[in-house]
Amino acid sequence: MSIDLLDTTTVLRNAWRAGETWGMSPFGGGNGTVWEDFDPRPFLRPPHDGLSRVQAAFRTAFHLPSAAALAVGTDNPGHLAELVMALGAEVDTTAVSQYLRALHGRRHS
Repeated sequence: MSIDLLDTTTVLRNAWRAGETWGMSPFGGGNGTVWEDFDPRPFLRPPHDGLSRVQAAFRTAFHLPSAAALAVGTDNPGHLAELVMALGAEVDTTAVSQYLRALHGRRHS
């Protein structure tokens, strides 16, 4: 039996009647190679010049699935400043929707 995280999140949110969803996304530590292999910047509307892959992942994380807040942790204030700068970037919700549909289609095929 395969459990689809996105579907499960939706079911739980509806069952709890949660008005907002909070999330957490990995940005550092041993996950550095993820951002070398995957570029989330196509999920942002241009211009997104100068944003790092980590900044794009942080900004996009509010939409995969939809979340009102994200928890991050660091002992470096500069890292938090980088993430805050990413909040000005606009997410391409069409690209995110297409990605989520593709994930759902892949899970159900």
